[in-house]
Amino acid sequence: MPRQQRKTSKTSIYHIMLRGNERKKIFELDEEKQRFLEDIAIKQKEIGFIIYAYCVMDNHVHIVINSQEKDISTIMKGIAIRYAFYYNTQHNRVGHVFQDRFKSESIEDERYLMAVIRYIHNNPVKAKMVEKPEDYAWSSYPLFIHIHGPGSLTCGLELDSKNILGIIAQDRQAAIAEFIRFSAEEDLKNYLDCDDERTVRTYEQGSQYFQEYLKRNYGGVPWEQLKQDSEIKKEVIRHLRTETDLSIRTISKLLGIDRNMIERIRN
Repeated sequence: MPRQQRKTSKTSIYHIMLRGNERKKIFELDEEKQRFLEDIAIKQKEIGFIIYAYCVMDNHVHIVINSQEKDISTIMKGIAIRYAFYYNTQHNRVGHVFQDRFKSESIEDERYLMAVIRYIHNNPVKAKMVEKPEDYAWSSYPLFIHIHGPGSLTCGLELDSKNILGIIAQDRQAAIAEFIRFSAEEDLKNYLDCDDERTVRTYEQGSQYFQEYLKRNYGGVPWEQLKQDSEIKKEVIRHLRTETDLSIRTISKLLGIDRNMIERIRN
């Protein structure tokens, strides 16, 4: 069974999440965060797309992008390849920098667009890196309220905060004030996430997580049927090994697959 096709947004607006391989920190240094934003800016000038918001964390990044009807996979592949080459060169390493392909969700209306922007701007607060979103220099939030972080003015990335604030109010100062108030509101809705806070360690937790994963990615097709496809089997093993804290023995029991095969499949 082939990998699920990525959903195309009718508005060309997407929430993108790109994550370090094996949850490793790939944006740990300020210069690495700066370089990633510069790589987005370079691709932006080459292809032409709109960035509405972003947040670069230590091991993942969130981007809200309007692809302008360009192929979103081509855009993200170009950005990821540029940064991976830089990162591997700087760290004298080879191999994958990013985990699997990027995650995406389509954004079809203004209400959800605003909610996603609020969510990604509050990522550093949720991770207890800062107390308030304006204290984090490597997101677009400071730019929305006219505070400039260390990389915001030099990376060359064009951020379209004007249209986002225009959704709130035509008067810019009134829009900024409401944006600040809105951003401080608690939102318990589930968005595209890196799942770093989600601990899946026990067999019971793993079983529940696994069923949700199959339903979300394979339409609930029974595992006994799916595992007849060797590529799907490898993809599922790889996912459970990198996205959960389950032991090899637990994954083996959960999938009904010999643990030696589980051990061989990692990246």
